[in-house]
Amino acid sequence: MSVENGEKLFKTRCAQCHTLNKGGSNKTGPNLHGLFGRVTGAVEGFSYSPANKSAGVTWTEQTLFDYLENPKKFMPGNKMAFAGFKKAEERNDIIAYLKVSTA
Repeated sequence: MSVENGEKLFKTRCAQCHTLNKGGSNKTGPNLHGLFGRVTGAVEGFSYSPANKSAGVTWTEQTLFDYLENPKKFMPGNKMAFAGFKKAEERNDIIAYLKVSTA
């Protein structure tokens, strides 16, 4: 796992829709600060899809790994317009970066 590679991937493929900092704004996607251990659909002020609100998934390294491969397959009906990271190494890198940057 490479935090550095994860940061590059986040900046090029995620940052246009998500912020990471505490108190950061919601964009097209919700702010990700405090992501690990949070239940889907829980960011204050973000307009989630009914599928996301009712999924009841707690974000862990494993659930993120599965979700980021194919968000639409993992959670049918969610509105995240991202095809996913097909390579396991990229998913691990993003997760390593998120563990550091959202705590």
